[in-house]
Amino acid sequence: VCHDGIRCDTLGPDPDVSVKLGRLEKPLTRDDEVITYIARNMERARGFHIMMRALPRILEERPKARVIMVGGNETSYGAESKHPKGLRGEMEEELGNRVDWSRVHFVGRVPYPDLCKIVQLGRCHIYLTMPFVLSWSLLESMAMGATIVTSDVGPVREAVTHGETGMLVDFFDHDALAAQVVDVLQRPDDYAHLGPNARAHVVETYDFKTRCLPEHIARMNSLLPTTKQIRL
Repeated sequence: VCHDGIRCDTLGPDPDVSVKLGRLEKPLTRDDEVITYIARNMERARGFHIMMRALPRILEERPKARVIMVGGNETSYGAESKHPKGLRGEMEEELGNRVDWSRVHFVGRVPYPDLCKIVQLGRCHIYLTMPFVLSWSLLESMAMGATIVTSDVGPVREAVTHGETGMLVDFFDHDALAAQVVDVLQRPDDYAHLGPNARAHVVETYDFKTRCLPEHIARMNSLLPTTKQIRL
């Protein structure tokens, strides 16, 4: 099995990145404490309900933190929420005033360049999934050197080694998720190796140009006569 490949040549860290959010006077930079979460849609398969339930503790213990949530409010996988405002509305109703909503920014679906800036901006990136197809966004975030807290499930463990390229937590334990995120933000020096290690691993294993494309072509060529083989 060979992955499609990640464009590590165009994805990387950017210490000078800034992101302007509509209701804030000044753009956010790496000087700000930003937590990011990304999913095509905010649904249970991608742990949106777990992420939301972790917010009260995260925001209480990190009073300057802001959370940027990227994704639509529809359902790609599994059952839809019965709430008239979707799962986001269901979770907002459940959490009520236990969350400082002024520090939680739902930006919907954004253009790809803006998505990359949001990942580069964050001090901690949260990726959650049930045991299911792994999102490209995890590997792309690793390629951008993100410090990642993620689900301890099989698909993630193929790409992330706990304590080396990211931190794994029980998918269903929102308090453990919150505790790990808070610790990452409280002790950044102790986790500073994760982002560089994550990028190095993706470059070595999943890079499109140097790893995956040559492998795909080699496999196609194995089915072709020499005169019709593809040459890079």
